[in-house]
Amino acid sequence: MPGKPKTTTVTIIPSLRYSDASAAIDWLRNAFGFEQQLVVPEDNGAIAHAQLTFGNGMIMLGSERDVQDDPVERSPNVDVSSAHARYVIVEDADDHFAGAKAAGADIIMEPEDQPYGGRLYACRDLEGNPWYFGTYDPWQDN
Repeated sequence: MPGKPKTTTVTIIPSLRYSDASAAIDWLRNAFGFEQQLVVPEDNGAIAHAQLTFGNGMIMLGSERDVQDDPVERSPNVDVSSAHARYVIVEDADDHFAGAKAAGADIIMEPEDQPYGGRLYACRDLEGNPWYFGTYDPWQDN
């Protein structure tokens, strides 16, 4: 099929916008264990682009901007906070949960075993974005 990428570490990278991207970067590192790979600041103090890694996965993020005329980022009929969530594979869901909770993550669901395998918990970050962290690895557990 045309359009398939070359062999690479990961082929889908979620991208998020934060009202305070600098604070979000610090919080995601402290609460969830992401590592900062790249941060491109703008002259006005906003973040033009940032890349944070977790294992061989990555998220990209930046400061919110006016998307009124941007048909790609504008989603007038979608509540982004409930329509989009990220799932991150962790080695120990309970251990990761404890760190996120201690850092102030808004816990939506405490760790629990899943019927399809693995253990999972859910939380929201400092700006309300939903995240799932679990031990289920769809690449290995099938």
